[in-house]
Amino acid sequence: MAEKIKVATMVDAPMKTVWETWNDPKHIVKWNQASEDWHTTEAKNDLRNGGKFLSRMEAIDGSVGFDFEGIYDEIIEHKKISYTMPDNRQVEIRFSEEDGKVKIEEWFDAEDENPVEMQKAGWQAIMDSYTHYTESI
Repeated sequence: MAEKIKVATMVDAPMKTVWETWNDPKHIVKWNQASEDWHTTEAKNDLRNGGKFLSRMEAIDGSVGFDFEGIYDEIIEHKKISYTMPDNRQVEIRFSEEDGKVKIEEWFDAEDENPVEMQKAGWQAIMDSYTHYTESI
């Protein structure tokens, strides 16, 4: 069984905005990167149970890229998103309102290729990019 990794953030924005920027492809392409030398060139999102999503993530210099994708297992608007990636790793994201902000907690199954701390740092960097983007609009 894969180790579960958790990342989290607090977003100073209304839940409606948080949900929209997290799920709308026109926003996803603006925040979905772990560092300044990466970007998301394409995003598709069929946000429903059984729906698929895909984000094409590439190094800005074009040297490498990959598709990040999955199939939604459960969507509860403004509360929860869970999905399964092609390698059967699972992800669960919970949204909750606290003191006028939105707390986002994300748990994901670790993969075997990279150290756990590296994976956690990468996913947290993407979450931090998301938070910065959402609070700036």
